[in-house]
Amino acid sequence: RGRMWAYTVGFTVLPHVGGFLGWFINRKEISAWYEKLKKPSWCPSRKMFPVAWTILYTGMGYASYLVWSDLGGCSSKAIVPLGLYGAQLALNWAWSPFFFGAQNLNMALIDILCLDGLAIGTLCSWYRINKVAALLLVPYLGWLAMATCLTIRIWKDNPDLKTGKND
Repeated sequence: RGRMWAYTVGFTVLPHVGGFLGWFINRKEISAWYEKLKKPSWCPSRKMFPVAWTILYTGMGYASYLVWSDLGGCSSKAIVPLGLYGAQLALNWAWSPFFFGAQNLNMALIDILCLDGLAIGTLCSWYRINKVAALLLVPYLGWLAMATCLTIRIWKDNPDLKTGKND
């Protein structure tokens, strides 16, 4: 029991690691390149993104702890539900380097569409294990839906930027 708080914190913090690294590595590109993109009127303010991701990463991280705990740790029962989570988290982290780092709208779009499928699969697999954990993913899926629509719209409205940085 004494160590459980460390697992709780570790699982909760984990999603923030990749998110922070993605921001840190691409922070210069975010302000310079992103501002020049043609974006829809409903695009959230840049200030909203770190707030939203902090809340979403915290919820999904804690949810992953609940699932891990309910399955008795790294058991054979945990392979699919936590494997789906890990895969979607990797795609989540990869989006920023594709979009901001490589400025490759094609790869960012493919990434987020695959991410959507894995995130939905994660929620479905978690629902049978821990309904609270699954419900903690609902805001994440809502934000992903908006982010997917935004990525599609930016992809469509900036055709000259689809394949990445011009050398």
